[in-house]
Amino acid sequence: MEHNTYSDITPEIVRLAKLSEEAGIIDSELFTKYEVKRGLRDLNGKGVLAGLTHISDVRAKEIVDGAEVPAHGRLFYRGYDVQDLVSGFTSENRFGFEEIAYLLLFSKLPDKKELAEFEQLLGGYRSLPTSFVRDIIMKAPSKDMMNTLARSVLTLYSYDDRADDTSLPNVLRQCLQLISLFPMLSIYGYQAYSHYHDGNSLFIHQPLAELSTAENILHILRPDSSYTPLEARILDIALVLHMEHGGGNNSSFTTHVVTSSLTDTYSTIAAAIGSLKGPRHGGANIKVVKMFEEMKKEVHDWEDEEEVSVYLKKLLHKEAFDHAGLIYGVGHAIYSKSDPRAVAFKSFVEKLSEEKGLHREFALYSLVERLAPAIISEERQMYKGVSINVDFYSGFVYHMLGLPMELYTPIFAIARIVGWSAHRLEELANNGKIIRPAYKSVGEDKDYVAIDKR
Repeated sequence: MEHNTYSDITPEIVRLAKLSEEAGIIDSELFTKYEVKRGLRDLNGKGVLAGLTHISDVRAKEIVDGAEVPAHGRLFYRGYDVQDLVSGFTSENRFGFEEIAYLLLFSKLPDKKELAEFEQLLGGYRSLPTSFVRDIIMKAPSKDMMNTLARSVLTLYSYDDRADDTSLPNVLRQCLQLISLFPMLSIYGYQAYSHYHDGNSLFIHQPLAELSTAENILHILRPDSSYTPLEARILDIALVLHMEHGGGNNSSFTTHVVTSSLTDTYSTIAAAIGSLKGPRHGGANIKVVKMFEEMKKEVHDWEDEEEVSVYLKKLLHKEAFDHAGLIYGVGHAIYSKSDPRAVAFKSFVEKLSEEKGLHREFALYSLVERLAPAIISEERQMYKGVSINVDFYSGFVYHMLGLPMELYTPIFAIARIVGWSAHRLEELANNGKIIRPAYKSVGEDKDYVAIDKR
């Protein structure tokens, strides 16, 4: 008998998959008939209210003459406008990741003493179990770093004597350890795969307690551990802007759902990682970079508005790039006039492009930012306006930093683990019911017939 690998798709599997597809299709009219909010959204794309949170607030509407109308987006962390937070620590030439993590977890900005103690606490947790890199990360390395990250998180369960303890002090301890370890788990996973599959030299740098999270990422990743102050600071800003985005985003909602079953922290965070891994959630910035790489080849004059517009229309008409009919990095489920994270990010992106000598690329991004919303509005029926989102520039930043694409989504996870931790703690603190929305059965009743009579 011929041996099949795990990845084999046999003709029998294809036949059965067709049966499964036919069994799974539900008449779209039934969703309207029973007033089912597909994707937990109404017809205008607005999310169905499923919970309450103190952690963050995403705003994209304002009231004008008694009517709700689109407004420039604003994002609040524990009541503070994220643009004010970024302006605060950057104006003082400080790193912000640890300070804003403290805010999201404990609902207050730390003073100098509290911040120093918190940074020391996180630094003390930046240590993997003995031989973890050799025995876990380097064995059967995956080509997908989010898979590697999830596997590593689940394996850490085995090293925790209080893994199933869901008391708040213990869960906080687990969350702080994971916040500290995510950079190492992600980067070591990439280095192991790069070594065994691509033949690259393997180097393992230990994190340094005196460095910020952003600095440690660059220190651990780069063979010579070198980086410029601007590189570290813009990566730090990227982490802060990706740290949290409301309880309704897919991975944070996953965190609430899984936490409500009272399962352990490692299983909960692994589930959130699985959600973020999906290209509809965490992988958009990779698509943006790849789209621009093709655009730079196809468009001869990057400053020619007409030529760039023609290419953007080809994207929408499924005649360019991946033929999906999308301009990646433009549009958001909530924001219409502007994404506050992209607004806060842009000036720093421009500074980095100047340091890297990539001002022409930045000018192309800026031109697409200006042209794409109008072209999309002309070509598509829109219930709301569109603007660039944070992914539009984050992929460009990671490209300028020389980060491998395999780490783009893990970098997102390194930031969002803070938000996931805050949401897990909030769900446990409120001791709510298990989250169980209703699904209406629309199948038909059938009479059983014995197999030998079928």
